[in-house]
Amino acid sequence: MSTNWRISSFNGALLAAYFIPTWAIVAFKIIISPIHGLYERPNISVALFISDYLQLAALNTVRFAWLLVLGKLTVVAFFALFVVLLTRASIRKTGGCDEALGIALAIGSVISFASMVMASQVGEAAALRLHATELLLLLGAAIVLVIERPAQLQTDRSVTAPALSLQQAQLPHNR
Repeated sequence: MSTNWRISSFNGALLAAYFIPTWAIVAFKIIISPIHGLYERPNISVALFISDYLQLAALNTVRFAWLLVLGKLTVVAFFALFVVLLTRASIRKTGGCDEALGIALAIGSVISFASMVMASQVGEAAALRLHATELLLLLGAAIVLVIERPAQLQTDRSVTAPALSLQQAQLPHNR
């Protein structure tokens, strides 16, 4: 087994294994039937918030459902792109796939946070726990991604030693 996996790459792959099928299934249920799909368990807090607080008409509710689908499928697409880039060892080692993961984490965090706030407003405890858990997963991965740096190329110490000695101050007793 290869040992050149970074923690953020492994964490992102685990997140992609959860978010790609889960959010894709939810999005396709909304695509098939916008109102019925919006009122299913993963989106019930958003649907109740729209109907209770925003009091949108049916056509505007469908538009909002399509906007939710667009956001979730965008996150799915960036996670899928991350997984594709992750398969190349050279890209994975240098952190070239971090941009796709970062965009997926950012957009997914915004969607999960908004859904969590909506679940809090309508009093849906199960939806609140679901969206809070998803938000914590995404934020934890974002923190790991920010803190962990890509692998640096190993340089020869003999080449860098004279450059460092020229940067030091020349004192009279150092000559």
